[in-house]
Amino acid sequence: MMIKRIEEIFDESISVCSKSKKIASKIQIAAETIISCYKKGNKVIIFGNGGSAADAQHMAAEFVGRYMLERKSLPAVAFTTDTSIITALGNDYGFENIFSRQAESMITKGDVVIAITTSGNSKNVLNGIITAKKNGASIIGLTGQNGINMQKFVDILLDIPSKSTPRIQEGHRVVIHTICELVEKEFSTS
Repeated sequence: MMIKRIEEIFDESISVCSKSKKIASKIQIAAETIISCYKKGNKVIIFGNGGSAADAQHMAAEFVGRYMLERKSLPAVAFTTDTSIITALGNDYGFENIFSRQAESMITKGDVVIAITTSGNSKNVLNGIITAKKNGASIIGLTGQNGINMQKFVDILLDIPSKSTPRIQEGHRVVIHTICELVEKEFSTS
């Protein structure tokens, strides 16, 4: 019984990732936007909640360190890493403003923001996007098929065709790794 369910989970994940190929051209545009940002001397800011916060941190680490190839370090920050800021802002301004307050102070014109929310409805993520947009950032949104409401707030919507949070997160990781590979290739010294 357990083996059957394990096989079903793998099949579901493979199916969602395969269907996600439909956003390949938007992934290319997202990578090109990030490359342009870096060539102009700007930075990438990434944020999300829960598993998306972990994905934000993972992506920032890939840009600052390396994904697979040697290259110069690329400036990227995950807003989810400083617990003192998160708890202070949550206490003083409410959880829904955690990312918008950070965006207000750290995002400048020409930066790229990557906002990750599987539902597309996380108030703190949407508020962060709105503030980042006011500051002149380009916005890339990663979400699931129900997150289409996010479309009105972002420049590039990368929507994974699933309603299942685990399958959306798996799709996000494939998208993140794809973007990291494309960006890194542009700056590789190898």
